[in-house]
Amino acid sequence: MSNPDPTRWRAVILDEALADDRDTLAGLRADPALEFLDHRAAQLAELRELRPPAGADLLGETPRWVYYPWRRTVVALLGPAGFRRLRLDRNRNLITAEEQRRLGRLRVAVAGLSVGHVIAHTLAAQGLCGELRLADFDVLELSNLNRVPAGVLDLGVNKAVSAARRIAELDPYLPVTVLRDGVTADTVDDFVADTDVVIEECDSLDIKAVVREVARRHRVPVLMATSDRGLVDVERFDVEPDRPILHGLLGAVDADALAGMSARDKIPHMLGHLDVPRASARAAASMVEVGRTLTTWPQLAADVVLGATTIAEAVRRLGLGEPLPSGRTRVDVGAALDALAEPPAPPEPVETAAPDSAAAPAGAAERIAAAANRAPSGGNAQPWRIVAEPDSVSVRLDTGYRATIDVAHRGGAVAVGAAVFNARVAAAAQRLLGPLRWHQDSQVPLAATLRLAPGEDAELAGLYDAMWHRETNRNRGTPGQLDPGTVGALEAAALGEGARLRVVTAGAELDTLIDILAETDRIRYLTPQLHREMISELRWPTDPEPDSGIEVGLLGLDDSDLAVLEVLRRSDVMAHLADWDAGSALGDEVGERLRVSSGVGVVWVEGRTLLDYARGGQGAEAVWVAAAARGLAVQPISPVFLHAHDEPELREVSARYAPQLQELSERFRRVVDVPGDAGLILLLRFAEAPPTTGRSRRRALARQRG
Repeated sequence: MSNPDPTRWRAVILDEALADDRDTLAGLRADPALEFLDHRAAQLAELRELRPPAGADLLGETPRWVYYPWRRTVVALLGPAGFRRLRLDRNRNLITAEEQRRLGRLRVAVAGLSVGHVIAHTLAAQGLCGELRLADFDVLELSNLNRVPAGVLDLGVNKAVSAARRIAELDPYLPVTVLRDGVTADTVDDFVADTDVVIEECDSLDIKAVVREVARRHRVPVLMATSDRGLVDVERFDVEPDRPILHGLLGAVDADALAGMSARDKIPHMLGHLDVPRASARAAASMVEVGRTLTTWPQLAADVVLGATTIAEAVRRLGLGEPLPSGRTRVDVGAALDALAEPPAPPEPVETAAPDSAAAPAGAAERIAAAANRAPSGGNAQPWRIVAEPDSVSVRLDTGYRATIDVAHRGGAVAVGAAVFNARVAAAAQRLLGPLRWHQDSQVPLAATLRLAPGEDAELAGLYDAMWHRETNRNRGTPGQLDPGTVGALEAAALGEGARLRVVTAGAELDTLIDILAETDRIRYLTPQLHREMISELRWPTDPEPDSGIEVGLLGLDDSDLAVLEVLRRSDVMAHLADWDAGSALGDEVGERLRVSSGVGVVWVEGRTLLDYARGGQGAEAVWVAAAARGLAVQPISPVFLHAHDEPELREVSARYAPQLQELSERFRRVVDVPGDAGLILLLRFAEAPPTTGRSRRRALARQRG
């Protein structure tokens, strides 16, 4: 049997749907020396499993047979589009599908296929090009195999042909052109013309110069990796057509002058180009020994691979228009390893959750004010100023505490209403329930003053213990059954404060709510301002003792969830997910909690003034306390559209997602049967769950004496 033609590098792609290709395949099948491999069924099954699903155009694409003469093998493969989609699927989202399409149009020329072999193969493997041109005049020798990823069967084969074969075995659909005579003065123009990037890895300083001069004339950038301490050169002739070649390190010498020099005369120019003063000590010492104890310049496989990695990133940046200036840098692994150090020990956690058994103050007014101060608020922002005087307790909306979703301070008004409800309960328990007066003016958008005078309300007073121990319980718990009596009691609690409650317990309504709330959570993560505010509300175990915000220890998260939270708190991660229109998993947490709930309560009021929202806040707290009195775990949920009335207000919340939020808000109201002109107050998740380990802290009360 004769050896395969050592000059062949192209795979032969055959389509059985074409008559000529069928005839060729028949001839190949008749050759007993050829091996046929067919794993199309496995490839197609893998293609079907991709996310997002492959379309009918890919699944129905005609497969191909690919003949590798140098392997004496014929392989069955998916068609070109399906093959590329499946082969590069693991690139996403490090490279997005759209970026991959853009990069797949790049034409890249590589001169010098020792170091260039690894570079070319890396570019092909990562899908960073749509065409490759490879040039080298030399053949593979045994001494090349310390760094060129070929084998002994490739010895004597042209280096460019060997690289092209390896790339064809990786991706037979990628067009590759080979110049087996290397780059010469006669061929360099055609080699460079119409390319997007030139990668130069030649040994000859003459060729280095001429490649750059021609690339500069064609306005093509040139990249080069030198296998010592990760040295990388970038020359952006595409945007700097007057830039001197090799950063001006050759001085006034050009390619013609170099061609006329002796090897000895070229030495200073070569050493200047290699940046000898910053070369590794071993490399610099080796220069002295070349031709004496060393046959030639030493190179290591690891350094070659590192150079390919760096060049691949540079090509990716060029192809996508990302920043990549001209210049020289080092990616020095040795220096990085010299800087190895022990990672900082994790800080000792400190207890941040205040115990729920906090005692009430001694004085009547102070006890009532303290009860008001235990009210819930969005993100535990406590958007109020509570003042205790001998004969009154006042609660004033403090507009200094405001989040983006607190549209027009409506969320703040809800919190003030909840604080007022607590004050009334505490006053009733002490038989000091005097008149309550609401007031508003240009300086104070909303305030309430509760007079402390003899007055009783046995029903309110009976809620004192449940009010004082009310907590936000984010433990997942288990779904229980909300019996009609409990639902009726909760509805009555809301109605007693002038609010309404709609409870959703199961079925299609709950499933729809889960979809809506999961999507609004995703939008909250992906909107930069909302994400910043959400993360700023969290208090970590190593933070100074907090007096506002939410301790992560009270989020009901296990160690795995907390580890994921470390990722979710990163704004750069959210920016990428937003760019990719991805992140559906960001809504999983709220969905999982709702699925193990006994029900979801929606508190709403007729009217949309700040006083209406304060009334709704009293109703929401009344429901919460009533649920706590019945042993239910309660967790508030605030979708980002909660307090926005229309699309202009939703644009203030999230300009990018305002249309989606408008649609989600309308769907939500239809599901829970809330009128379009009603004020949404709060959602409350009811579940059966163990008690929390503590409660969020509160800022100290302001005290004024009259």
